[in-house]
Amino acid sequence: MLDYQPPQFKLDPRLARLLGIHTQTRSAIIQALWQYIKTNKLQDSHDKEYINCDKYFQQIFDCPRLKFSEIPQRLTNLLLPPDPIVINHIISVDPNDQKKTACYDIDVEVEDPLKGQMSSFLLSTANQQEITALDNKIHETIESINQLKIQRDFMLSFSKDPKGYIQDWLKSQSRDLKVMTDVVGNPEEERRAEFYHEPWSQEAVSRYFYCKLTGCKQNEEENLCLTQT
Repeated sequence: MLDYQPPQFKLDPRLARLLGIHTQTRSAIIQALWQYIKTNKLQDSHDKEYINCDKYFQQIFDCPRLKFSEIPQRLTNLLLPPDPIVINHIISVDPNDQKKTACYDIDVEVEDPLKGQMSSFLLSTANQQEITALDNKIHETIESINQLKIQRDFMLSFSKDPKGYIQDWLKSQSRDLKVMTDVVGNPEEERRAEFYHEPWSQEAVSRYFYCKLTGCKQNEEENLCLTQT
């Protein structure tokens, strides 16, 4: 019998058929059980600690409901020692037979030699710092790509239909402004020309042109000062 490290166990025939596993480590068996529970939605929806057994679980564990923490203990009676390796070999006692050499292949599981190197690599502080820096760079690159995509979509939409895009953009800005200022307008009134013949409209136009003229005057004065200097 092979000395498995970590130890392996042969499953009870009923459990082996259910999980599709013949011989495996205890942790792998528990993981397979948890996968079966999730796939078949056996975890109680109100109390996640409990598992509602289906007909197969009831046959194996002999109960309608159990805690997931009880499974390792209940597995003890369902795990058997692995099958021994059997080699069928005929020993000839006839002195006239020539001596023959027989070779047999035996599958054994060994620990991955790279596992230790991977663990030391992941635990290395320097490597962790480098990984963190690379992760930050990846996030920054993704953010930059997203910003460039937004700009591209803007330019592409504008190039296809400049007039329609500006109208849609103004409508969007108008909606955002109303939300920010808590001002609720009347769309039916705003779409009619009479709405813009009110006194407030004339005042708004006058203020707009006044601001524009003031800005132009300031620009001219700044240019004049630069010319004189």
